[in-house]
Amino acid sequence: MTPLSQSPVRVAIACGGTGGHLFPGLAVADQLVRRGCEVMLLISPKDVDQQAVQGVTGMQIVTLPAVGLKHGGELAFVRGFIQSYRAAARLFKSRPPQAALAMGGFTSAPPILAARRAGARTFLHESNSIPGRANRWLSRVVQRAFVGFPAAGGRLHNRKVTVTGTPVRDGFHAREAAACRTRLGLDPARPVLLIMGGSQGASGINELVLRALPLLAGRAPDLQWLHLTGPSDTQKMSQAYAASKLKAVVHPFFAEMDVALGAATAAVSRAGASSLAELAAMRVPAVLVPYPAATDNHQFYNARAFEATGAACLLEQKSATPETLAQLLLDLIEKPAAHERMRSALAQWHAPHAAEQIADAMLLPAGAEAGKGCCADPESVASPGIRTSDTGSKPTLSRCSQSDRTELREPGRPTAALPERRAA
Repeated sequence: MTPLSQSPVRVAIACGGTGGHLFPGLAVADQLVRRGCEVMLLISPKDVDQQAVQGVTGMQIVTLPAVGLKHGGELAFVRGFIQSYRAAARLFKSRPPQAALAMGGFTSAPPILAARRAGARTFLHESNSIPGRANRWLSRVVQRAFVGFPAAGGRLHNRKVTVTGTPVRDGFHAREAAACRTRLGLDPARPVLLIMGGSQGASGINELVLRALPLLAGRAPDLQWLHLTGPSDTQKMSQAYAASKLKAVVHPFFAEMDVALGAATAAVSRAGASSLAELAAMRVPAVLVPYPAATDNHQFYNARAFEATGAACLLEQKSATPETLAQLLLDLIEKPAAHERMRSALAQWHAPHAAEQIADAMLLPAGAEAGKGCCADPESVASPGIRTSDTGSKPTLSRCSQSDRTELREPGRPTAALPERRAA
């Protein structure tokens, strides 16, 4: 092996817009930082992104003025796309990355195109069973794609697709339930039902739970509740729990999801791929209520894949009744055999080395052996589970010790306004 320069490998990860894009990107970023890379995390101005990166260290946080594509908002989307591309191109001109990874969503396309123009090798990860529009389009231009669900590979326009699973952050592993419950102010000995609607909450789930509350309160009065409502329904749900004299902790948003899942006996959840990966990692049985307006109905197909293997219960919002939800939850909470069967089935969906596999595969084409600042023979370094390989060009590695936050925008222009999308 021949030593190269001491400058670190620079990697850009575009992963903002929703927690489902951001959190897997953070997991990969952490692995790259451990390997000595200099990581730029490119996110959106949305509150969910800005809150999620609070406390993140060891990497540069860059906010791009990207805007999601909505009906009637096409002009704002195009303007945000152009501004984001130009801002990323300026950044990469002075600090060109050797590799760039898209995690999907509206934040991902402009910086990946800018990175490709700057000479970087480009990659994408698709967490969902039905790839999103950004990744479907980007799959034509990136060198390699990684997917969370095997079914997604055939829907991408790329010859080099690897099934890695969806990365989860380090904290998502088996936890002592009693300690997690105590940390949340709950009774360590009593079961906990976690209600969550994804990173932005879900009014549809909140309403369904509200209607099922009298049934569950009557049949499981010892059940404790941890409810992540999103920004709109916190007061309404808090009042409902108080009126039913139930022990409940209610938050609009909760950053420590490893603690929340560690405390949970069972959960009610949307079916975004990142949420499913975290449920699988923590072995939390769940009733999945897919977001009905998700693009290409991808959450339904995510949930159906889990249901088909016994790893979750699927309940469609349009046909859900309070009675059905209550019975499904009581079966998971009160029937130990059903609970354990689902926990066992969840194990097959946990990919504990997904972030490592993606990080290693991104560095191998650059000729970098993880963490050593030297040129590695790509044929001599193998990542478990990686089925395809590619070789390419240069650099080396050294530890990145600083964390910076940067907001990029067009000179003389404000960051594009970004309307919040409320889950239905």
